[in-house]
Amino acid sequence: MTPDETKQHTVPADERLASAAEKAGVLIEALPWLQRFHGATVVIKYGGNAMVDGELKAAFAQDMVFLRLAGLKPVVVHGGGPQISAMLERLGIRGEFRNGLRVTTPETMDVVRMVLTGQVSRELVGLINQHGPYAVGISGEDAHLFTATRKETTVDGEVVDLGLVGEVTSVNPDAVLDIVNAGRIPVVSTVAPDADSVVQNVNAETQPGALAPAR
Repeated sequence: MTPDETKQHTVPADERLASAAEKAGVLIEALPWLQRFHGATVVIKYGGNAMVDGELKAAFAQDMVFLRLAGLKPVVVHGGGPQISAMLERLGIRGEFRNGLRVTTPETMDVVRMVLTGQVSRELVGLINQHGPYAVGISGEDAHLFTATRKETTVDGEVVDLGLVGEVTSVNPDAVLDIVNAGRIPVVSTVAPDADSVVQNVNAETQPGALAPAR
């Protein structure tokens, strides 16, 4: 590395001190909350801008490790809407939304499973594990974690078939609790089989709420 390159990668001392002071302030403010919830299992939804911005992805992963080291037991539940849409477009598969929900054909469901469990989950697990052997990926299909039922929606007074779209109706948290009790951080992707073992696309906004009461 040349002197110029070294200079470019050096953070000024005043910036480092300001950053350290800011982090210390956050920790002081968070201390009562951390004490209150020490030892508690907390279900956290990973989505929005944190999924598409590189710095926010890294910061989220670091935050999960911080919570774990601070004595909490984080469980991360994620979707992957932007990544699914991008992959469908890349593959030339038409995407459609009705009433804010993705119409999911069997072909689309294959992409949903591939992206959620093979891309989004693996990326987040990797980011968390840069800080140590903490994260373990798991999907709603694994060990009967979630069971879903098909979901319909109403548009302009008419019932619309959304295809392979479901909502969680039962939870078996044993697999997640095993991971938590081993000191790890479960990273849960939002797909779930129905009673006939047909996998459904489940809205990531609803899965954290379904999992939380079963802790």
